[in-house]
Amino acid sequence: MTSAGRFAPSPSGALHVGNLRTALLAWLFARSSGRGFFVRVEDLDRARAGAEAVQLRDLAAIGIDWDGPVVRQTERTALYEAALGRLSDAGLTYECFCTRREIQEAPSAPHAPQGAYPGTCRDLTEEQRERRRAERPAAIRLRAGVTEWAVSDVLHGRYAGLVDDFVLRRNDGVVAYNLAVVVDDAEQGVDQVVRGDDLLPSAPRQAYLAGLLGYRVPDYAHVPLALNRTGRRLAKRDGAVTLEDLAAEGVPAERVAAALLESVGLPGSLPNALAAFDPAALPREPWIVDAESGRFLRDSSLPGR
Repeated sequence: MTSAGRFAPSPSGALHVGNLRTALLAWLFARSSGRGFFVRVEDLDRARAGAEAVQLRDLAAIGIDWDGPVVRQTERTALYEAALGRLSDAGLTYECFCTRREIQEAPSAPHAPQGAYPGTCRDLTEEQRERRRAERPAAIRLRAGVTEWAVSDVLHGRYAGLVDDFVLRRNDGVVAYNLAVVVDDAEQGVDQVVRGDDLLPSAPRQAYLAGLLGYRVPDYAHVPLALNRTGRRLAKRDGAVTLEDLAAEGVPAERVAAALLESVGLPGSLPNALAAFDPAALPREPWIVDAESGRFLRDSSLPGR
């Protein structure tokens, strides 16, 4: 398979309707363009027992299928370490001993964008590094050659964002998200990344890193999030927002799937939605979910009403 899209949840709990909506959009983007579609479990950080099985069950329940076996990041550490070794061999990494507090309190480097790592450990001598190693383990940072990078996004157009000396491996030995996701996408042949627009600011870092590693930069589409009535990111505390909770209230998965499709202006069945799918017609604004009253279900012309 030469090209693919993907959905990559963290197994920290059940997917809510906003997550499922993003998954449907990722599937539609991929299948409508003749791509394969993968599910990858991003379990390096947060993994709750049983969460992966529930997430996979819920994806299948709303009609999403995928190609090949599910991939888990914890099974791919050798790939990440190999990529990190290539960067280190090229002189593109360095050890960092800073605590979060030290970073927050450090003065910004001259001409560095706001929020950038100030470069405290960038030019330590070997003697200084030896002394710091005795105090605490080191994280590994990228020695970036730029402060900004631009990507092209299907929904947002050209987007330029911060690139600093971001962490590649934390001081606890766990590979950082930015490195893992870049390696995973390249190794799986993922050339289309569809995900929530809260992750748009991370795309320039990842695209820049992909270029350093000689990987193709994927096509990006950062889709609007689901928000609650107060404009905050949707969460389980907002009411019945998971398939399990909705099923307990008598709402079947196919009815939820129809509501999710209709929320982006598509017909309420997956085959019809796929036939009608047009990225240019997708909404650019967040989806406001009135989960407490179930309004997001009642406002749609759904089967089973």
